[in-house]
Amino acid sequence: MAYLPPYKIAQLTVENGQKKANLPFSSVLVLGFLGGAFISLGYLLDIRVIASLPEEWGSLNSLIGAAVFPVGLILIIIGGGELLTGNMMAVSMAYLSRRITLGLLLKNWFWITLFNFIGALFIAYFFGQVAELTSAGPYLDKTVAIAGGKLEDGFFPSFVSAIGCNWLVGLAVWLAYGAEDIGGKILAIWFPIMAFVAIGFQHVVANMFVIPAAIFSGYYSWIDFIRNFIPVFLGNAIGGSVFVSMFYWIAYRGTMETESQKESKRKPNHAGTKWFTFPKAGLRRQGNE
Repeated sequence: MAYLPPYKIAQLTVENGQKKANLPFSSVLVLGFLGGAFISLGYLLDIRVIASLPEEWGSLNSLIGAAVFPVGLILIIIGGGELLTGNMMAVSMAYLSRRITLGLLLKNWFWITLFNFIGALFIAYFFGQVAELTSAGPYLDKTVAIAGGKLEDGFFPSFVSAIGCNWLVGLAVWLAYGAEDIGGKILAIWFPIMAFVAIGFQHVVANMFVIPAAIFSGYYSWIDFIRNFIPVFLGNAIGGSVFVSMFYWIAYRGTMETESQKESKRKPNHAGTKWFTFPKAGLRRQGNE
């Protein structure tokens, strides 16, 4: 499987971050919705798989659920979608490289957060409640238990947990950028995402699904959701923008600048050159141009 060296991944991440920050609003709307929906589908799959497993299996249940959860990010990276946690890494890299402004970064984060939330609510309500995939039987019990576990953590534990989460999610996106074929991208995504879910780290967009799913079933409140959202959002932002983007930007910025200079030297410079063209007989007819 072909892959890129880390400094090349850094260059590609900067380019992708710049593209993400300059997407037209219609694309942000659709792709943001899909990003929230796809992550929620991965979480829904996790719940449906593990809800009926024997409690005696212990942490093996978590591992099995974690093994199916990555389908959400696979759909986003390969199929197309915009995910807040991934953008916290990629768009930050573009900002650190001075390819976009702080205003563009914040604008991107705001709109992707909003449309990820709408996509997550869509899955939580229509699939969770209308289709009754999280609102009855052991699936309801598991959804409420997971949501309760997220909400029980205080501000600081949630914040630190979220840093660990987006350190791994950012690395999953980073590694996927480095893979040059679809199989390599799937493997690159799979293991870091499986790790963060098995560990139990908090992911802001995943929580946009599981906590509202519990709320729609009559458990907890939107105030509880907001209290969780704030520290998890902040922790995810630091995990992606500092522990991935900033660290790799510091490590590879010199290499990226050198490669950029080499690339510019390879391009022919025609400044000040006059080009003359000579008419060829039979190719143009006077008066009919």
